[in-house]
Amino acid sequence: MDSQGNVYYTDLKHVWKLTPDGTKSIAIRNVHTHELYIDPQDNLYGEHLWYEGDATKKWGHRVWRLSANGTLSDIVPTRQGFLDDYDDFHFVHDRHGNMYWADRGDSSFIRIRSPGGAVTTIAGDRFRNIRWMTVTAEGTVYIVDTHDLVSISPIAVVRTVVRNLAERQKPFLFFNNEHAIMGLWTDSKDNVYAAISADQLAKRISPEGRVDVVARSVSGWSPTGGFVAPNGDLWILEYGGINAVRTRSVALNQ
Repeated sequence: MDSQGNVYYTDLKHVWKLTPDGTKSIAIRNVHTHELYIDPQDNLYGEHLWYEGDATKKWGHRVWRLSANGTLSDIVPTRQGFLDDYDDFHFVHDRHGNMYWADRGDSSFIRIRSPGGAVTTIAGDRFRNIRWMTVTAEGTVYIVDTHDLVSISPIAVVRTVVRNLAERQKPFLFFNNEHAIMGLWTDSKDNVYAAISADQLAKRISPEGRVDVVARSVSGWSPTGGFVAPNGDLWILEYGGINAVRTRSVALNQ
């Protein structure tokens, strides 16, 4: 959600815009992006990822920006492969402009790039399978490590907050165990939220590790991401079937 209350979401084919009065429109056509980011100036960022086909078996990507004034431009030009070179951009930022990502390989590491370009490793060589990631405004990182929720403090203290956050740990529709937990996001009170696709619900986890179910999806739908609006409402992105998506808001009991 931007500062004007507009909501943006992806269905992996287009990026959609939902205005405060309920009007829905396509903000950006024909982009396949799994993540979106809005900076403090209301600029919207996303990726476009594509597969060239079995003839070449090559992937390609670019990173785009939709400026608050409506100008669409590429900040990472078209190039081959996946977005795994984060010298240019990543989607997880704290309020100080630091950028976070997981460097995956035989050993996985969490790295941070300052606005000045300095890269620091803040944790690593202990993770099994890093999936989704988010960060609080002051720089506490949360990651999904297989099915566990792990935090990394600004002084690089690593802690397992909740083990087995996904209870079913089995597929829902076309998702395998790696995708049992999808999006992560935080609120102004430093709670972290997880979209548990396998369980068809969203959970809120306090900094101390208390877990509460805050939303349940009805049959045929499952959550993949969300955010908490300035007024405290929880917004959830849900999928049902192949590329069928919807958003809904839930008034949270704070």
